[in-house]
Amino acid sequence: MAKKYGMSIAQAKANTQNMVQMAKNAGLDYHMDTLILTNTFDAHRLTMYAKTKGLMKEMTERILRAHFTESKHIGDHQTLIELAVEVGLEREAVEKMLTSDEMADAVRADEQMAQQYRITGVPFFLINKKYALSGAQPTDVFVQALQKVIAEDEIVVLNSEEGLNCDENGCEIPEK
Repeated sequence: MAKKYGMSIAQAKANTQNMVQMAKNAGLDYHMDTLILTNTFDAHRLTMYAKTKGLMKEMTERILRAHFTESKHIGDHQTLIELAVEVGLEREAVEKMLTSDEMADAVRADEQMAQQYRITGVPFFLINKKYALSGAQPTDVFVQALQKVIAEDEIVVLNSEEGLNCDENGCEIPEK
């Protein structure tokens, strides 16, 4: 971390401890001291594959827990296969995907988009392809950003013939 972000070892350790404490405050148990640094490209491919099966959220959460809490090697195909099976993906299909180039283009497209938006770290939130929030942010920062988007963008009401009443505060759905 020190080398990657151009900081001293002491600063990197302090940042790591801060991250561990923030995770703890959010109910997460991070073990940064035993975390296995690895190439995560295949983990990203697996996540994209899971998206095609409606399990992206579950796969992402399982990979993150395996990496940050359980110190599993998420660059290892066998580890990824086991995690995928845990969330409901078919073992043989995941094995086939991991031994091919499947989903590589989708990951590279995400990487390219990240470069276009100058994303250099995570978490990173892009709202309405217009507003960016980088790093861990308090809830009120997200609320302010969403309020700004709502205030600036025209609200389009679909199915207005059903009597939806919408304004800058949202939509009121009449009881039938």
